[in-house]
Amino acid sequence: MTASFDDGDVTGFGELGLRDELLKALTGLGYEEPTPIQREAIPPMLEGRDLLGQAATGTGKTAAFALPLLQRLPAPGGDNPSALVLVPTRELAVQVSEAIHRYGRDLGVRVLPIYGGQPIGRQLRSLEFGVDVVVATPGRALDHLGRGTLRLHDLHVVVLDEADEMLDMGFAEDIEAILAATPEDRQTVLFSATMPPRIDGLASSHLTDPVRIQIGREPTPAGEAPLVRQMAYVVPRAHKPAALGRVLDVEAPGAAIVFCRTRDEVDQLTETLNGRGYRAEALHGGMGQEQRDRVMARLRNGTADLLVATDVAARGLDVEHLTHVVNYDVPSAPESYVHRIGRVGRAGREGVAITLAEPREHRMLKTIERVTKQRIIIEKVPSVADLRARRMELTRAKLHEILVAEDGTERFRAIVESLGDEFDPMEIALAAVKFAHEATAVGENDEEEIPDVTLRQPRDRDDRQGQGGGPNPNRRVSVRDADGRGRGRETGGRRAPTGGMTRLFVGAGRAAGIRPQDLVGAITGESSLTGRDVGAIEIADRFALVEVPDGAVDEVIDTLRRTTLKGRRPVVRRERPRTD
Repeated sequence: MTASFDDGDVTGFGELGLRDELLKALTGLGYEEPTPIQREAIPPMLEGRDLLGQAATGTGKTAAFALPLLQRLPAPGGDNPSALVLVPTRELAVQVSEAIHRYGRDLGVRVLPIYGGQPIGRQLRSLEFGVDVVVATPGRALDHLGRGTLRLHDLHVVVLDEADEMLDMGFAEDIEAILAATPEDRQTVLFSATMPPRIDGLASSHLTDPVRIQIGREPTPAGEAPLVRQMAYVVPRAHKPAALGRVLDVEAPGAAIVFCRTRDEVDQLTETLNGRGYRAEALHGGMGQEQRDRVMARLRNGTADLLVATDVAARGLDVEHLTHVVNYDVPSAPESYVHRIGRVGRAGREGVAITLAEPREHRMLKTIERVTKQRIIIEKVPSVADLRARRMELTRAKLHEILVAEDGTERFRAIVESLGDEFDPMEIALAAVKFAHEATAVGENDEEEIPDVTLRQPRDRDDRQGQGGGPNPNRRVSVRDADGRGRGRETGGRRAPTGGMTRLFVGAGRAAGIRPQDLVGAITGESSLTGRDVGAIEIADRFALVEVPDGAVDEVIDTLRRTTLKGRRPVVRRERPRTD
């Protein structure tokens, strides 16, 4: 059911029926008026209605569910939590927990984030003393349920935030198990940036007569440029590092996130960018939580310009002064693209989304355009002349800034006057500009032209194969047993891996209770891959085989070796060639 609430005259939070303590907190945080998702979601949630909301990242959905959640909580001080918020990543768990704490400070609400990578003893102590709101990743919440330390029978409300991300990461069964442990009369709220059929399935199973809300970004008024400027450069793979540096030099971002597919790529690209003079920091699943926190602190306080990250590590991050998002590779699914670019263009601020596509990835850009209904402009990689012109422009702007300042140049007057006896003032100025420019244009003369790419129109058959707007076209969606039996089409023994994929051997199978979703969840939980990147999975009694992209093999092996599957750490390696 879709319900409509008349919010056309709502101009402030006070008109939404929120209690004074919450309004005071919002005023103190500088919130002036609700966003569209807040105007639509808060009234039905205050009435206790279930809600299914589609809202892009950065539209204000955390406050949309947190404020009514806090208002409807029983008096703080109970032994068991009254509200549970499930989120896909540890970073988002911390972010949502901090937001709920700020909003509910005057209510005395006790909020606890629960996620992997944090000492479990601290979580156990907090749960024992009693909390009102738990914000958790599904895996850690299920762990506490199994221990009996998270008791959900007193819950009034459950929120699934970024539900599509949680399903992509293989948490579907975990979510089902958690919801099964909650009271049937709870209020259930589900938010998702995209609305694929599996989200509708989850909603129909667990939401009762929900209000459905769909909020996109604020429409761009006629004649105005969109808040997020989207563009792509088609570049041969060998020239991508140079092209990225060239584009960043021309764009001059205030702060940017560069998304890569694998941890190795993150580390290598971070080193390359630092070599070009950028202050770049790496962020991926192989880093400890303390190290991640230090990296984010450097980005937020301005001591770093660029964050080079995998999708998993960057999910849920919110950097207020972020101006650019760069896809170093084309995302494997349009949903990933939506989540990535949602990190800029927030709260009325302009942002830029840049994608570096290899020639073979050009068709995927068309798929993303079709699914998102947004234009991605193909630009030409800046030439050496473009780069030099841009650097000249930056030099001029810096000099203009110094000249209009009220002070800061007087102490250099003696130098100019002493040179004035020997040189013309224009010559002195030219020399000063040259000195300033060359100090910031190191290596400019070493730049080489990046070759242009001629894009050919795909043949009809190839074009059809490149369409679909969804999973990796290399991925087999069927799952069969490794002995050739099951739902796969082949029955004559094991097949060769799909092109571009490598098959891994995992030393645990049906006898250990291993299911395909266990492997997908283990891989996506801490690697840079999403569920859509994982290929065919074949399960035998004592082992399993899983296909992953060639470029992510080492990362996935490392991830699985550090992960427990059904309580054990199995042997993980590349599948050995068969000798018949």
